[in-house]
Amino acid sequence: MGKIAFVFPGQGSQAVGMGKALAEKHADVMEYFMKADKTLNSQLSKLIFEGPKEELTLTINTQPALLTTSIAILDFFKKSGIKADFAAGHSLGEYTALVAAGALTFEEGVYAVRKRGEFMENAVPNGEGSMAAVLGLDRDKLAAVTKEVSDSGVPVSLANLNCPGQIVISGSKQGVELAGVKAKDAGAKRVLALEVSGPFHSTLMKPAADQLREVLDGIEMKDASIPVVVNVTAEPISSAPEFKDKLIEQLYSPVLWEDSVVKMIELGVDTFIEIGPGKVLSGLIKKIDKTVKTYSVSDAESAQAAIEALKEEKL
Repeated sequence: MGKIAFVFPGQGSQAVGMGKALAEKHADVMEYFMKADKTLNSQLSKLIFEGPKEELTLTINTQPALLTTSIAILDFFKKSGIKADFAAGHSLGEYTALVAAGALTFEEGVYAVRKRGEFMENAVPNGEGSMAAVLGLDRDKLAAVTKEVSDSGVPVSLANLNCPGQIVISGSKQGVELAGVKAKDAGAKRVLALEVSGPFHSTLMKPAADQLREVLDGIEMKDASIPVVVNVTAEPISSAPEFKDKLIEQLYSPVLWEDSVVKMIELGVDTFIEIGPGKVLSGLIKKIDKTVKTYSVSDAESAQAAIEALKEEKL
């Protein structure tokens, strides 16, 4: 059997009620939601379990909500004895991966992403930044488009390199619109505006990065127990000082998700287990390499199915 990677979703995977059924049946799962409430001095668990959706979708709430739910599900899943050789997360999910790998405590992770969400929301006035998914254009052509637009004075850059033919661009509203038009002229099949509250992973996030550095400087990160493949370089790292720098860079740099998955496959990973709500990452991984196995673990049933399948493979 090859190596296993635990991967954790980012913003967009959240849903009202995520983790609720599992938490109601298992006291140790519920404990994570209670710890998050205490750490943030808020009723985050009530928001996760009951909504409203509009409030849960706010970046400042989504980030700690997703980290909490993913780690609670991971704890339930890990009791089966299944261990990972690598961890990785998409954007916000990188913090979840660092908690999973022991580089951050759960409480530190929840606190850091609440502050991260706050800084990201405040970095650019509402309506001035945007993001769009560009489908069917390769990265070099799209990078040339965003450079041309940025050089004309309206910032836009590659934000998420998700899988072949799916890249998200981010920047000023005008920059994203102009790049979208030029991307279509260059051969893109579709350009879809995303419902987000800011231009994440673009240079416009640099003010948020400066604030985030202060928060991370106040946290004593540890070396990771397993390598975490980070968004900024798509390389596995384990050392605490490196993680800190990469988390700060991540705010204004592209998420190299496709490269990260390819790197893990090169390192022997043939099984990816997505831990948390939704199946976004599993879908992207399959588009990157159809031959690998993917499991999405979001509740007791999917956890059990994955555990049984993995134990069968070992026999």
